Amino acid sequence: MNFLYFDNAATTWPKPQEMLDAMIRYQETVGGSPGRSAHRLSIEAARIVYDTREAVAELFGIDDPLRIVFTKNATEGLNTAIQGLLKPGDHCITSGMEHNSVMRPLRAMEAKGVDVSVIPCRDDGTLEPSDVEAAIRPRTKLIVLIHASNIIGTLMPVRKVGAIARRHGIPLLVDAAQTAGAIPIDVGAMNIDLLAFTGHKSLFGPQGTGGLYIREGLDEQIPPLMMGGTGSRSEFEEQPNFMPDKYESGTPNAIGLAGLGAGIGFLRTVGIDAIREKETALTKAFLEGAGTLKGIHLYGPPDMRKRTSVVSFNIEGMSPSEAAMHLDENYRILCRPGLHCAPLAHRTVGTFPQGTLRFSFGYYNTLGQIQKALKALEKISREH
Repeated sequence: MNFLYFDNAATTWPKPQEMLDAMIRYQETVGGSPGRSAHRLSIEAARIVYDTREAVAELFGIDDPLRIVFTKNATEGLNTAIQGLLKPGDHCITSGMEHNSVMRPLRAMEAKGVDVSVIPCRDDGTLEPSDVEAAIRPRTKLIVLIHASNIIGTLMPVRKVGAIARRHGIPLLVDAAQTAGAIPIDVGAMNIDLLAFTGHKSLFGPQGTGGLYIREGLDEQIPPLMMGGTGSRSEFEEQPNFMPDKYESGTPNAIGLAGLGAGIGFLRTVGIDAIREKETALTKAFLEGAGTLKGIHLYGPPDMRKRTSVVSFNIEGMSPSEAAMHLDENYRILCRPGLHCAPLAHRTVGTFPQGTLRFSFGYYNTLGQIQKALKALEKISREH
């Protein structure tokens, strides 16, 4: 590999060999449609899907694996919860650091009569939990909160907001796209009622995998986004009303879920804490080095306990897109410029409309790569 891949917040790369092997093995030796037939290949496919469901449940401290709904990404899970729970006249609370996968469905629901309160955050992305509690009204039916910013890595106070939400009897929906697998999550201890996650980032699964955890009882309030064949209750033309079939219409991405299960297996073998320690060390080294460079403007909290391995910065005299192209073409450094599908968060940070350069480090990055990147940035900052 003769380039530096710093775009792990978009999707982690490379993937563990175990993930690739599981998907190839599935296609070569299984290949059946899970839950659709009674033959051995269909039964084996269903077993693999259920094993992955169990692995996800164990990872997030969920007692019943059937509370996990598989989706194609976190966005689908967020839309299922937001569009399902909120009705005209309801009130919803969210933060000033949200991704468009939250803000776009909320704005769509706002147009239908839902009242949306966006709680301001500081310019380092941090949120004061008491501000959330102060915004609660009698009609508040949902609190939606990103677990960690996808632009500057700031960790949100999910546990404290969860305690507030539980005290007021309001469901808490958490967007864990950036933290599932990177930061320990326990839905019970954190008072999380709904958890949307993706499989292709820190869970080391393939693209096209994700899910939504729905606390018991809430599924009665959330209709499915789509309906169709589930392989269950086929004698009825009405959609099943039990978990997870209610939300899993159509042939599932079984080969992807085989890969996701193997990715989670890799994660558990290495350990979330070990991965977090390595990514923290890489991020700390980058921040310390970049902080000494003239013309480099860093964003986000300096305290590593309050952030993930996602870093945003700008180079004086260069637009983010120009800088990203320069890094790719001249230094083979791959990163993401722009607004990162989070214009609201960039307004909070003060980087709208130009956006930032985003470096996001992963388990397969090395300290040597960080040092090469810092040398490249030093040269660019001198030139500009």
